[in-house]
Amino acid sequence: MTTAEIFEAMVQNVNPSAASGLNKTFQWNITGDDPGVYAIKVENGQAELIKGGVEKPDITLTVSDKDWASIVEGKLDPTTAFMTGKIKISGDMMLAMRLQNLFNRPR
Repeated sequence: MTTAEIFEAMVQNVNPSAASGLNKTFQWNITGDDPGVYAIKVENGQAELIKGGVEKPDITLTVSDKDWASIVEGKLDPTTAFMTGKIKISGDMMLAMRLQNLFNRPR
């Protein structure tokens, strides 16, 4: 999957119960061979993909395309990725903890 396809799949696989009552914008700065900036705005149980990002996200994650793909595929533990510096987080750190339940794994 390309980076864009991963984010499109994430929006299609939002977990409505985890997204309920959440009104936040998550942004990813993807580096590597398939870079890009992607934001996902979660509001009223729905998710919207914003390619190119937004000016003031609630949380920003910076990660390589390969590491992000590994996290999404379940091959790399997100906590391990953070602790080893493979993913950098700025903004509301508590939102990072909600990410694991916010999106169901694409099939």
